[in-house]
Amino acid sequence: MVESRRNLEPEVQQIFQLIDQGRNFLLSGGAGSGKTYSLVSVINQVITENPTAQIACMTYTNAAVKEIEERVNHKNLNVTTIHDFLWDNIKHFQKELKQAIISLANDENVKKISIEEKNQIHDHFFEHLCDGIQYKEFVRIREGIISHDELLIIANYLFSKYPKLCSIVKDKYKFIFIDEYQDTSEYVIEIFLNHFKKSNKKNIIGFFGDAMQSIYDDGIGNLDKYKGDGDDTVNEVFKIQNRRSPLLVIELANKLRSDSIQQEPSTDQNAPNMMDGVVKQGTVLFLHSNVENTELVKVFLKENYDWDFDKKNEGNDSEDKIKTKELNLTHNLIAEKAEFKNLMDIYDKDHILSFRDRLKKYIKDNDITTNFSECTFGQVIDYLQHRKTGRELKAVSPTDTMQAFINNHQALYDDAKSIMYSKLSRIYVDKDQLIDDKKQNEDDENKKGSKRDNLIKHLYKIQANISLYQNKKYNEFLRATDFRINIKYIKHKKMLKENIENLVNVADKTIEEVINFADEKGICLKDDKFNSFKEKNEYLYNRVKAVKFSEFQKLYNYLEGNTPFSTQHKTKGAEFDNVLVVLDNGGWNNYNFEKMFLGTASESVMNRTQKIFYVCCTRAKENLSVFFHNPDDQVIEKAKEWFGNDNVINLDVL
Repeated sequence: MVESRRNLEPEVQQIFQLIDQGRNFLLSGGAGSGKTYSLVSVINQVITENPTAQIACMTYTNAAVKEIEERVNHKNLNVTTIHDFLWDNIKHFQKELKQAIISLANDENVKKISIEEKNQIHDHFFEHLCDGIQYKEFVRIREGIISHDELLIIANYLFSKYPKLCSIVKDKYKFIFIDEYQDTSEYVIEIFLNHFKKSNKKNIIGFFGDAMQSIYDDGIGNLDKYKGDGDDTVNEVFKIQNRRSPLLVIELANKLRSDSIQQEPSTDQNAPNMMDGVVKQGTVLFLHSNVENTELVKVFLKENYDWDFDKKNEGNDSEDKIKTKELNLTHNLIAEKAEFKNLMDIYDKDHILSFRDRLKKYIKDNDITTNFSECTFGQVIDYLQHRKTGRELKAVSPTDTMQAFINNHQALYDDAKSIMYSKLSRIYVDKDQLIDDKKQNEDDENKKGSKRDNLIKHLYKIQANISLYQNKKYNEFLRATDFRINIKYIKHKKMLKENIENLVNVADKTIEEVINFADEKGICLKDDKFNSFKEKNEYLYNRVKAVKFSEFQKLYNYLEGNTPFSTQHKTKGAEFDNVLVVLDNGGWNNYNFEKMFLGTASESVMNRTQKIFYVCCTRAKENLSVFFHNPDDQVIEKAKEWFGNDNVINLDVL
């Protein structure tokens, strides 16, 4: 054994035995097992033993990229998201990229690469349409712009067709490690475990993750069909200790797992879940009531278990977060509680835009070739509805839901009808543009990790200035502000101080008023990105601008982790002292907590619901509470089996 391996944890030593044999591997470990610690240990040891080898490490989010980069800083290590890694390795092959898109568009079995043409796409389709294929956060394939989903399909196609491309990547990277593999698309797994075999070059592929935490539908979930103990398979190493959770949470989590992993408390005396040489017990509660109001639950937890949903971690670190979290299934369930419902409704429930999409589909499906470029949206509606009756008129009219929305927003509808159809038809609105994860730093501007639109980014910049000043982080504030007058002079310092303090007190103003004030005072100038957004997204901007800025501040605090709320998906990878899980399906048919307890859900719904529940429960470092509104007797019996009789509490009889 290499001498430097002696101090490595046993699982990492097993991994290096496989590496010595030239075998691909998978480290499987439950929540809180320290998989990222193992990944970092493997990377450091690989660097020690292979000082000239290039290493690629891919993970799911920019936040995870940043975490790994902070733990390992070496010139031979390239840490990226999976999408960025693939794009970096195919973007220079523009001829092949164009041909791949054309071939995939002509393949009837590929639904996600579509170019609106009646006939087969010819080989020179892109010749005069674009200079090259680009990867961005939106898709316009006719203009040569692809987005996240298209990138995966196209990359898979290229690596399948060109073994030389596989050789190039294997030559460049002797080691490729994929973190949170279960969230990775099957297209990506095929590249590394199927297409790479077409090249005779040698390299090592290592996966790190947990099949039980595969909570995204577009992830592969597990590597079962690739696993084995041979040279041509993925060799699995298990990591069964749990360093995060108290004993009662570990025992509950083991009941929820649907695979062979059964976790044990860590034997490391310094593990976070150890105290005085003994694993913490913690608490697990199943609370239920006929009253749906979760505020009653919070009062119970505060009065009887000393939970505080507003208390932050101690210290002055800028990353201080709330110690106690309420987890809901969707952002929509949280929006009203966290008081940013108007913004959420604008980005997620605009049925005027749904009506627009209905008409766009009608135009396409009926091969209508009329040139609407000089028409307003209202004129397009009149043209399509002209002289139609009965079923034909219904096809180009709002649905009942759309009409109800229009009736309640008549002025907004009139505004939409006055906008040029060519402009309105290109507006893309999705809640991810509002609530997607933040950029980690300025260097992330070229990354594809955030889908926030440029209006929300601009508002973020304004509020970031306010927050930095309020928190007395003056040096960071000076770097962030657009104020460009030389502040060496006292009069200019006074001017900046007056300007930012006036901005701090504008929460009662509308978003547009605050944008204009911040620009006028030089705190946050309207840049090209903002101006372009406003011009191209007139309808959306007009909706957002009238909302109170104080509501955006509530959204900002929520996304920065400074509220007690989080979605059950967004909390993955995080940990908190106390966790309250609210079991509400949120109107999603893909999840059913009642049927999960009863064991009556379909296989897909059962797997999906059990996994999200497992992820939520294992976020707790000290105490876990689950709230179920009005469960039937069978659900309560199952809860007693999982949580223990004394831990199932009916709040209505207290």
